[in-house]
Amino acid sequence: MKSNSDSRRQFIKKTSSLALAAFLPSRYASAYDKMNDPFPFGTERGKTLDACATGEWWNWKGDGQMASFMQKRPRNKVIAYAVYTHDRGVLKLTTQLFPLYPNEPDTVTLEMKVQGKWEKVAKEKIVYPGWSAHFRVENWDDTQEVAYRVRLENQAEFSGTIRPDPIHKDEIKIATMSCNSPRDETIAERNEYIRNLKFHDPDILFFAGDQSYVHEHHTYGILLFGVQFADIMKDRPVIMIPDDHDIGQGNFWGEGGGVADSTNGDNGGYYYPPSYVKMVERCQTWHLPDAYDPTPIKQGIGVYYTNLRIGGVDFAIIEDRKFKSGPKGKIPKMGPRPDHIVDPTYDRKAVDVPGLELLGARQINFLHKWGQNWEGADMKVVLSQTAFCGAVHLHGTMENRLLADLDCNGWPQTGRNNALREVRRCLATHLCGDQHLSVIVKHGIDAYRDGPFSFTNPALVNTVYGRWWWPIDEKAGGGSKIDSPLPWTGDFEDGLGNKITMYAYANPRPKDAKELKENRSERADGYGLVRFNKKSRMITLECWPRFADATKGNSEQFVGWPRKFAMAENDGRKVEGYLPTFKFMYDNPVVQVIKEATGEILYTERIQGKEFRPRVFGKGTYTVKAGHDKPENLIGEKIKVGKGVIEIKAI
Repeated sequence: MKSNSDSRRQFIKKTSSLALAAFLPSRYASAYDKMNDPFPFGTERGKTLDACATGEWWNWKGDGQMASFMQKRPRNKVIAYAVYTHDRGVLKLTTQLFPLYPNEPDTVTLEMKVQGKWEKVAKEKIVYPGWSAHFRVENWDDTQEVAYRVRLENQAEFSGTIRPDPIHKDEIKIATMSCNSPRDETIAERNEYIRNLKFHDPDILFFAGDQSYVHEHHTYGILLFGVQFADIMKDRPVIMIPDDHDIGQGNFWGEGGGVADSTNGDNGGYYYPPSYVKMVERCQTWHLPDAYDPTPIKQGIGVYYTNLRIGGVDFAIIEDRKFKSGPKGKIPKMGPRPDHIVDPTYDRKAVDVPGLELLGARQINFLHKWGQNWEGADMKVVLSQTAFCGAVHLHGTMENRLLADLDCNGWPQTGRNNALREVRRCLATHLCGDQHLSVIVKHGIDAYRDGPFSFTNPALVNTVYGRWWWPIDEKAGGGSKIDSPLPWTGDFEDGLGNKITMYAYANPRPKDAKELKENRSERADGYGLVRFNKKSRMITLECWPRFADATKGNSEQFVGWPRKFAMAENDGRKVEGYLPTFKFMYDNPVVQVIKEATGEILYTERIQGKEFRPRVFGKGTYTVKAGHDKPENLIGEKIKVGKGVIEIKAI
């Protein structure tokens, strides 16, 4: 049997070269190949981009705070942070640097500690523009805790710990965050978050987008974010996905890689050059597991949708903007902007135009197949940028009431429902950010409460654009009463006609942007923490204000939190009957039920134990499949509702 040190030396010897094709310019560039090019993104729309980190960046005379942050960084601290994930035997790690002078090293070395000594794993070129370096280690042993460090020769280093996969823990914790405005009293610090997150000690961090609000200067924005959160990111897996502000747009409908006509983005596509977009995605997402289908979209822009398994919880990571149709020119304008609807008489179905995209066929196919593959998983979660509904009434100020905001995933409605059906089929919970208003919603697809739960985290710093849940009649919704101290819970339709059930919301107290900036403790900014208990199959949603003291317990959370629900509640369809009981020869197989009249997969789940009586939602006959990790074996056909026992001796 190999010793731990032997195993570590094995992965050190089997490190592969990095694969960056989807994220790089047309020709691979190390930091100095184009160092003297002050316009690496072109001289039209790209001329002003990242000017504080390109060309002779040390002479840049723009914004004083930005220039100081970039130019006065101590040279022994130019490695800002590192982020990593590992799954399926592959470790991927990105390290982010401040801009370097021409006489400074252009490579970064990754080292691991083996038997108390640092051993070299790999050396990689720094990629410019963007100043990032990337490492891929094959044959990773995820049972071991390993210290690592990244070094810029003898000038600077940054260190952390690669955690083992927490597969033996009953409860897996994820911290979920987004919307990190720089308009804050402590620009380069987030100490209150670091303190609480260290207390919670989550197994994984999820940053859902808008890590940077500095549209034309992503390298500055991501370095600012990285310095703020480096101390919590260095020691655990991190999922980071960019949203509209990260790529330099106020809103973003990707149109599969089209070209937008303004930074408003409402005609669909990307406004800034693809080389800028690829730099953003490289710096934020390269360390994620390899993309499910890496085929680039238009303009050669890459994709990163994938899944990551942590401790028996399987996280699907999707890009809910990249393929989405823009509203401008596709539906009538019914408000001050193409994406804002204020006319209460408008026909909700009229904006759900055939041919409009939300996730796109590729990602729907990914979710469909991911939902049936339970290898290494007991529970499933979908992560994305924004919410599948419009759970907001007041936007920006309390005087600005919108009926519908087409920036959310509630539009187009057909795409929303198709996505939620895939989430429901595998009993997944949805986590997201973007909305600047934290809510817990149970989606309705065909009926109220028949879909999955969704938790939108609050903004980390909510000084840019406050939002409020504030029904115009100031009354609770319909349906069975929600047990909550909050008044406006229950069944509602959003402004697009989507059925939602509100369970909790965290409104800011100030009434406009000026008051948001001045009332630091009342902005309703903060973070989410979600606990997935694999043993009980219970999910706990927590929502912590920014300046809470987590050590004092749940009384510090926003009113209405925490909330618990069973994984099974992510499928809220009315059960009309049960098939006979299936008995298996081994524990916890994966079972799938198919409605024969339509061929629809009703659900695929990993059961607990050796017995399972499948629930169904109507009359008819059903096919049942099962397997260890996938429903690969037919175990029953033309089965009807009824009693009895079917013994499955082998599959």
